[in-house]
Amino acid sequence: MAKTEERDAVRQALDYFLNEWLEQIVVSGPRPSAAASRVRIRPAQVKGQTIFQAEEQRGTQAFHRNMDKEEAAAYLEELMEGQFRQAQILSGLGRGQILASKKGKLTVSVKKNQNPAQTRIQAPGRAASHNRRKQYILPEGEPVPFLVDLGVMTAEGRIVQSRYDKYRQINRFLEFIRDILPDLDRERELTMIDFGCGKSYLTFAMYYYLRVCMGYRVRIIGLDLKADVIAECSRLAEKYGYESLSFCQGDIASFEGVEQVDMVVTLHACDLATDYALEKAVKWGARVILSVPCCQHELNRQMKNDVLEPIFRYGLLKERCAALFTDGIRAQVLEYLGYRTQILEFIDMEHTPKNILIRAVRRGKPRENAGELRALLESLQVCPAIVRLLAPELLD
Repeated sequence: MAKTEERDAVRQALDYFLNEWLEQIVVSGPRPSAAASRVRIRPAQVKGQTIFQAEEQRGTQAFHRNMDKEEAAAYLEELMEGQFRQAQILSGLGRGQILASKKGKLTVSVKKNQNPAQTRIQAPGRAASHNRRKQYILPEGEPVPFLVDLGVMTAEGRIVQSRYDKYRQINRFLEFIRDILPDLDRERELTMIDFGCGKSYLTFAMYYYLRVCMGYRVRIIGLDLKADVIAECSRLAEKYGYESLSFCQGDIASFEGVEQVDMVVTLHACDLATDYALEKAVKWGARVILSVPCCQHELNRQMKNDVLEPIFRYGLLKERCAALFTDGIRAQVLEYLGYRTQILEFIDMEHTPKNILIRAVRRGKPRENAGELRALLESLQVCPAIVRLLAPELLD
């Protein structure tokens, strides 16, 4: 059982965060005694009052309950004392984290926004408004060194208007990472690789969020072909004191710098480079894969199907179908190899049509979809790189 001072620290944190400024609390890392696998808590407005809705995930079903502030605090304390290992809190007022050790010791960390009073003034009635300003993981008004140097923020923490899309993209990417935190091991150093990192906006964001904000022990490697880009990114990492962030020049297919990787990120790797990155990730046994493909040409040259031929005659439509089929096959191959895979929208379609993100989390149990995959490949008369690299038996 938690000691009195530990409970007091939890209650103080919950008293600070349980209000209309709460974005969400995600409770994860269930112990054998937990009835649910994950719990998510969000604020809502009912008859002008702020209440808190808990969504308990039990198997494939979700159960909901509404609570006032006192009930929500007691509910969360109960969850953290013997049922779950961690709770991540995101709010307009800051961020928080509650960790429970194997012996039941509770550790609380709270990072408050620099000027919460100003935040309250800027967006009153936040929970009640459907048009409220979005609260980002890296909030406006808090200068982040790498965002300042990369021209996204001013020294005062204001977002440069011409770079607002980049700012939104960075935060969207961090939301994807936030969702998979329960699948990462907090007890050891994690190795992560960003293939084709470019100017490394997202590489720096990933390191800053995981290491600086959330306290994870991570080693992150950015890989790119351009020597000048690698040199500049290395200079910035040294400037910020990011000792566990490094950059290397090289390509995806031949990179051999590590033996095991926990998370692989590949954003806008052109054509087959995405497949080589997925191959590396799977063979490393990566727990998490985040991939935004780009420029899929291979299937466009291969696809033939008598039923779809009237559509394939239109070059633009065939090209788009080829891209969708390519990503769908990639996702299904990952499922076949034991990953739980999702296809998600990375950023709004209005910014770029190349906005699909493949998020895969290794679950260990392969999906029995070999027959479906073979039938799909045969119907399109294709032999994709991802199949040749990771599941050649499907071509027999």
